[in-house]
Amino acid sequence: MRKRLFLFVPLMVVLGLVNVAALVTALLSQNLWMYAGLFILLVLTLLVFYLLMSMNKSINKFYQTMEKQLSPYTNKALRDFPLPVLVTRRGGEVIWYNNQMREKVFGGEDCFGHGLAEYFPSINLQADCPAQGYGVEYKGHQYTAYHAPTGEEENRLNVIYLIDDDKLKRIAKEYFSSRPVAAIILIDNYEELLQSARENERSQIMGEIEYQIECYVENYNGVIKKLEKDRYFVAFEERYMRSIVEERFTILDTVRKINANDKMPATLSIGVGRDAQSLLQAEKFASQALDMALGRGGDQAAVKNKNGYEFYGGVSKGIEKRTKVKTRIVAAALSELLDSCSNVLIMGHRFADLDCLGAGVGLYYPIQQMGKQVKIILNSRANMVKQLHARLLEQGFETAFIEPEVALDYVSDDTLLIIVDVHTPHFIEAPEVYKKCKNVVVIDHHRKMVDYIDNAVIFHHEPYASSASEMVAELVQYFGDKFKPNSAAAEALLAGMMLDTKNFILRTGVRTFEAAAYLRRMGADTVEVKRLFASTMQAYQERCKVVSSAKIYRRCAICSVSQKIDEIKIVSAQAADELLGIEDVDASFVFYYESDNVVAYSARSMGKLNVQIIMEKLGGGGHLTMAGAQTKGIDLEEGRARLLQAIDEYYDTLENKDEPKALTQSEPGPVQMVPEEVKEEKKA
Repeated sequence: MRKRLFLFVPLMVVLGLVNVAALVTALLSQNLWMYAGLFILLVLTLLVFYLLMSMNKSINKFYQTMEKQLSPYTNKALRDFPLPVLVTRRGGEVIWYNNQMREKVFGGEDCFGHGLAEYFPSINLQADCPAQGYGVEYKGHQYTAYHAPTGEEENRLNVIYLIDDDKLKRIAKEYFSSRPVAAIILIDNYEELLQSARENERSQIMGEIEYQIECYVENYNGVIKKLEKDRYFVAFEERYMRSIVEERFTILDTVRKINANDKMPATLSIGVGRDAQSLLQAEKFASQALDMALGRGGDQAAVKNKNGYEFYGGVSKGIEKRTKVKTRIVAAALSELLDSCSNVLIMGHRFADLDCLGAGVGLYYPIQQMGKQVKIILNSRANMVKQLHARLLEQGFETAFIEPEVALDYVSDDTLLIIVDVHTPHFIEAPEVYKKCKNVVVIDHHRKMVDYIDNAVIFHHEPYASSASEMVAELVQYFGDKFKPNSAAAEALLAGMMLDTKNFILRTGVRTFEAAAYLRRMGADTVEVKRLFASTMQAYQERCKVVSSAKIYRRCAICSVSQKIDEIKIVSAQAADELLGIEDVDASFVFYYESDNVVAYSARSMGKLNVQIIMEKLGGGGHLTMAGAQTKGIDLEEGRARLLQAIDEYYDTLENKDEPKALTQSEPGPVQMVPEEVKEEKKA
């Protein structure tokens, strides 16, 4: 429309110029030139009038066509329609609107000929209108817009209706922004911080920690209440919680800088409940989130909402608890369950390693001494403990093992299932056995995953422990002097501890060496255990090839294995361990084809870099120093690209003095995790 009206401008300019030229000619020229100029002026004037009439006819024809197409809409009912309505051409040019649109939306302005995108750019006239319409805003006022085409395709017009719901949207925004969010803050290492401090130092330490927490909460207009000596309940509004999440819980770094003594900093664990339907549910979410944060090693914040969990922090290693009170309580509860059950099944994760089998054998022998029928579920074809398995069969454990295929035959209503070295149902050796058993006990040391086993009668989970074998070695000490592991079981437990600690180098604490000393007293021969880590010459040569092909990227040794190698899981783990011995390497990553279109990762570090967080970005998990993942539907090149991106994101977040957030793991997707790379059997 506007383009048609603009056509008059050049014609009027030409006519004016001709008039000026004719007038000047008449004044300055001779009579002959004057008559010639007047003649030309007359001809051009007639031509202009002819063109004007033609354009006027064309415009009238256009309006007649528009009127014909809009005849159902341009009657009195539509003009006086209580909702704002406008009509555009196919390209979005505004050609008509009613009084409501003019007065209430455009404020009396004339908008004919303008493009719809100038006012409502979010409306897409080329697509079907969504059922919920378009949320649009004009001059600070919010509307919901709907559009519908009319007329033939060649001369199609679009009718747009606006609903003024500005007040409703503002009320809804305020409602969601003011919803309460519950949080529980726990001082992780309260006992450890104060146990060696003098009385005046204790007051000073706790005063500084509480001051920082209270200032942080008040800064976001929150309410804080001290529940126990080391636990606080906090309530925020959702609007402030968004800022806290965007800043990634800076209170974690603030409290960590408080040096309570020369040996350890103070750390916090925070559980947050969002998107709850009530305050009671928000508090329940917060408690579950706090348990998850503690299960992942503490020094982090876990946020639970209706879609799953999100994690912030968690790069420091777990704080070792020196008290064994929890272990004694768990041992007593487990003894009661053993007394009341008819038989016992022990099961670990798929592709069992030394820690998995060692923990199972460590429980098998004392339970058998109690007179219970007990079996260990082990896939003899797919595992990484063939040497230990063969050795156990030679030392009286011939009837101890059963295959996963026949394990269902041993399940009854009173069967007790003990799951060791894994706490997620996706990676256990026989998921169908777990589903059928009513009484389940979990003993694991991995950092807690979202989809953990939540129906366990006993969930003995200590992420600061070096291995599941260490946890079992502590438990069996409370079964009584009559029920102890023999030398073969003690050697299996010690082998599991050596595997996960890299020969007592990583993740070792006081309790780790106490457990090792107990196993030595039970007859564990360290020389025989060392032999379990021996490898073949072929495996050693293949490992050397893998190590030699590694590249350094941002202090990470990265290697892809494209050739087919026997026992690739073992070789990749060995190569990842050896790569840590290279100068200026903080972490190592080895990835390979586990099967068609499935890329598996084996990640290791010495503690400076948290490989768990990097593997979580790829859908995996594990520990700070040992983790892994499996990714489906990609090749090695895509696997390398994703790994490099995850490393970059990790370092970029560290530069901001914060830790990367783990993937929300509410629903299973195409990416799956291998529990700590199922801690492949490390060969020395």
